[in-house]
Amino acid sequence: MHSGITTDDAMNLAMSPGAVPLYEAVVAFIKNEIDPVTDEYFRLGEGRPNRWQYGKGQLELLEAIKSKAKANGLWNFFLPNSETGQGLSNLDYAYIAAELGKNPIASECLNCSAPDTGNMEVLERVGTPEQKKKWLEPLLNGEIRSAYAMTEPDVASSDAKNLECRAILDGDEWLINGE
Repeated sequence: MHSGITTDDAMNLAMSPGAVPLYEAVVAFIKNEIDPVTDEYFRLGEGRPNRWQYGKGQLELLEAIKSKAKANGLWNFFLPNSETGQGLSNLDYAYIAAELGKNPIASECLNCSAPDTGNMEVLERVGTPEQKKKWLEPLLNGEIRSAYAMTEPDVASSDAKNLECRAILDGDEWLINGE
C-alpha cells in the first residue's frame, strides 16, 4: 500500500522561475489598468433595466482593457501545457488566478473567466476542427462569450456527476432522455 507522497519535490508548491515575470506583469496590470476603473465599471452598470446586460459604457470599458491585456501578452493563462495559451502548469496558473480573484472584473479582462475557460479547454482537447474554428478561435480571441447550463429537478445540479439525463447513441442518432 502506498503511504503517500515521499519526495521533497512533490511538496514543492513554489511558482516556476519562468512564470514569475508573467505573474509580476499580471499584478502590475491589475494595479495600473484594472483597479483604477473597477468602480467606474460598476457605476456604469447601476440602474440598468436588465441585470444580465451591460450598462451604457460597461462593455466599451471592458473591451478597452481587454485590448491592452492582449497587446501585452496577458491573455489565456488557464490552458495548461497548451499551444493556444500561455502553457502554464496548473500550479503556476493558481498563483495568477489568485491575483485575478482579488478584483471582480480582472478575470474577464484577461480572458480567464468562467465558463469560458472550461469550455475552451473542452473544445481544445476534444473539439472537431470545425468546432474549433467556429467556437474555440473566437473564444480564445475574446470575441465571444460562452455558456454552460445544467440543472435538473430533484438533484444537486451544481455537480455534473449528479445529472440524471442520459444520451444514448442509437444507430446514427442520439436519444436524450431527461428533465
